[in-house]
Amino acid sequence: MTATRSATMPITAWIYPLLAFAFYGLASSLGFADQMAPGIGGQVLAVLLVPILFGTIFASVYHAEVLAHWSGEPYGTLILTAAVTIIEVALIASVMMSGKDGSPTLARDTVFAVVITVCSGLTGLCILVGGLKYREQNFRVSGASAYLTVLMVLATLTLILPNYTQQTPGPVYSNPQLVFFALVTIVLYGAFLYIQTVRHRDYFISPAAEHDLHADPSKRRLWSSFILLLLALVAVVMLAKKFAVVAEAGRLAIGAPPAITGLIVAILILLPEGIAAVQAARSDALQKSLNLALGSALATIGMTFPAVAVVTLYLGTSLTLGLNASGTVLLALTLLVSTLTFATGRTNILYGFVHLVIFATFLFLSFQP
Repeated sequence: MTATRSATMPITAWIYPLLAFAFYGLASSLGFADQMAPGIGGQVLAVLLVPILFGTIFASVYHAEVLAHWSGEPYGTLILTAAVTIIEVALIASVMMSGKDGSPTLARDTVFAVVITVCSGLTGLCILVGGLKYREQNFRVSGASAYLTVLMVLATLTLILPNYTQQTPGPVYSNPQLVFFALVTIVLYGAFLYIQTVRHRDYFISPAAEHDLHADPSKRRLWSSFILLLLALVAVVMLAKKFAVVAEAGRLAIGAPPAITGLIVAILILLPEGIAAVQAARSDALQKSLNLALGSALATIGMTFPAVAVVTLYLGTSLTLGLNASGTVLLALTLLVSTLTFATGRTNILYGFVHLVIFATFLFLSFQP
């Protein structure tokens, strides 16, 4: 469900947010709050929750794409990224606050999963799909370089450096350190947004005309999408904690490692944006694909980490950040290969296969650490 596929609003774009509100009221009345509702009713609600939540997320991204088309690049990418990041923060905060002790590692696991999924899985798939259809595709090296430079710094500060600080034992920051790095993250991400939207906009705009399959939306359509986007995001935030309960129960049922919850959250929030990125690659708009993919990874750290830090300080809970040795190696490999891939401004299917091999390794080690 994307704004570039239809000139009229599909019914799913407005019915899913309404279903989400109705489901929330029904589930709350049946006792589905911090734990699953008892009996067969709880299982039915858990089954219904997943498609309703997915549909609401897709609806929110659809309306964000309508607004994005109206605003143009690179502002359109930022609207999509902001919508997805709000969803991500809601899901992470909900899981962190659920249960007796919360989930101090979820933010790390989700951020790590998003970065690897985007920079290896999604990027590899976009390059492979585009390469199979067009042999080679072009993009602006200056834009990709800007994304990767900021991403490397933020990933190191949030996922690697906590293992080597001395004020607190373990892979965590002390409260003063957490405040400092949250502020630094906001400042650096803000500087990137200034470069992207004001000073060097041309770095992030495709040199070739990108395909667009529908006319500019009317003012009525824009206002409708704006209101429905807000409603959809509120609905997702409301359902996030219930999804957290279901995801954790499912993980425990299959005996999967705790990091799988972060992977599930990452895939859930990246799915709509990922589909848009792959569709752009199929339309020979690789620059837009990279803006969506790398922009979501950067926003995950640049916006999610400070927000989660605030939640952690407010609740007085622990926030585990540092990766283990295998995670550090995979992160370093992913960023190194991404640097080489985006060094020339042209891609082919070999780069896509290389990135997908890294992503397959990440998935395997997530279940078999």
